[in-house]
Amino acid sequence: MRPDRLTAFSDGVIAIIITIMVLELKVPHGADWTALVKLWPVFLSYVLSFLYVAIYWNNHHHMLHTVHHVNGGILWANMHLLFWLSLIPFATGWMGENGFAQLPVAIYGVSLLMPAVAYFLLQHTIIRGHGPGSHLARALGRDVKGKLSVLLYATAIGLAFVHPAIACAIYVLVAAIWLIPDRRIERGLSQEERP
Repeated sequence: MRPDRLTAFSDGVIAIIITIMVLELKVPHGADWTALVKLWPVFLSYVLSFLYVAIYWNNHHHMLHTVHHVNGGILWANMHLLFWLSLIPFATGWMGENGFAQLPVAIYGVSLLMPAVAYFLLQHTIIRGHGPGSHLARALGRDVKGKLSVLLYATAIGLAFVHPAIACAIYVLVAAIWLIPDRRIERGLSQEERP
């Protein structure tokens, strides 16, 4: 199978995930600032989740540019990633509706941890299918950013039961780390395209 079908399907699912999240933003009941201020936890959780889904889409897009052929393992690893990403709207809504309470913040962390694990598995499935000398394998190197993210998510999940605000700060930190675009794949592809 050609990778463009996988890319198109994944783009569609991610677009639906973002649509579901924005539909969870409810119009305030009232026409004053007080009514709007009551929605700040819902809006903040939406903004953070939108950033995460956008980061995944961006990096997934770059990663799939390294794929020359798709096998069954890559298809299922990609579906595994999309499954976990599809649960982000639920965790986002629960956390926002409950004002960043302990358990919803911890579950939100799980909804961030599991796509990170799934993304790692997808990367390694692609590398296994394309070989250790592939574009992706060379671009990833030791993947310090990916491994650090998983460690920070796990730490934040535990901290959510002690101090949810610290857990949320860690979620924001990981998003900030990934907001700086991961140029490893871009660099690798552009070096290869040069004559």
